[in-house]
Amino acid sequence: MPSISIMYPTMPSRIESVVPYARLAERASGRRLWLGQSLCVETHAVFAALTGRGLDIGFGSDVALMPMRHPLTAAVDARSVAALSGRTYLAGIGPGDTEIQRRMLGSVYERPVSATRHYIRMMRTLLDGGTVEETEGPWATEGLRLPPMKIAQVEIGLGVLREPMARLAGEAADWAITWLTPLDYLSGRLMPAMALAARAARRPAPRVAALVHCAVARPDRDLARVCLSAVQGHLSAPHYTDMLNRAGIPVDRRDPRTGAELLLRHGVMATGTAQDIAAALGAYHAAGVDEVIISVGGVQVAEGTRAALRDLADILQAAEHSATRGPAPAV
Repeated sequence: MPSISIMYPTMPSRIESVVPYARLAERASGRRLWLGQSLCVETHAVFAALTGRGLDIGFGSDVALMPMRHPLTAAVDARSVAALSGRTYLAGIGPGDTEIQRRMLGSVYERPVSATRHYIRMMRTLLDGGTVEETEGPWATEGLRLPPMKIAQVEIGLGVLREPMARLAGEAADWAITWLTPLDYLSGRLMPAMALAARAARRPAPRVAALVHCAVARPDRDLARVCLSAVQGHLSAPHYTDMLNRAGIPVDRRDPRTGAELLLRHGVMATGTAQDIAAALGAYHAAGVDEVIISVGGVQVAEGTRAALRDLADILQAAEHSATRGPAPAV
């Protein structure tokens, strides 16, 4: 069955708000719950708390921001979740935008791809039980090592929007994680860039996890408002608007409302009936995406938790039906 997982779409302040999403993740084929960077209850602490409540699911970060933690801390956090959950943890990382870099570090990464390469290399070395001898980059450290532990696997994912990061994912990451990327841009430009870089590095191409914003079309629901609620910050961010323009969607970060309407028009947010959305998710799998992450964040923000969970349950049911339905009978 194609792998589908769930995104908890906001920064949690209470574990009780996350539990219903985690329960739905138990029903999803991928059995994984994703959280982004949280400045409320910390992401890895949420995963630990859910494990303590007996939820038997995997977890992934989409994504943890590099300026927020040293690679040593990132490695310890990741293997802590793997050790406590007993399941493979997908540690998604990304450099964040220049504003968060400047506020956290006092300056921006001069070469974000190079900085990310150093970060991944340090994390992987530490997770594999090696000793870091990193003489370059902002985290230059020699002789750094973690005490040994027997844990479930930690896989490193890289947030990918444009081709330079796609090539780095091909070179060094286990997963590429995309957000708001149109399917034709993902399949036509990003995935080929990953594959070429992986071949050059003589390693397997990374698996791909694509987050897809979803909202069921319901009577009196303003889908443009829902879409804007989900991605207003992204539509105001230069790296996202640049990616969308490269993909042929002419958004302008000074006009996020029109940007949201363009995302709907181009199918970047999956809408329609739950069955329509399931078909849209299936197109990602057909294009070679390994895991589709459903986000109903726009509904959550615009209409509340009950409406968001209703959409999510309906989409999962439709996706399960679509995946298990046999071929059409012969005529």
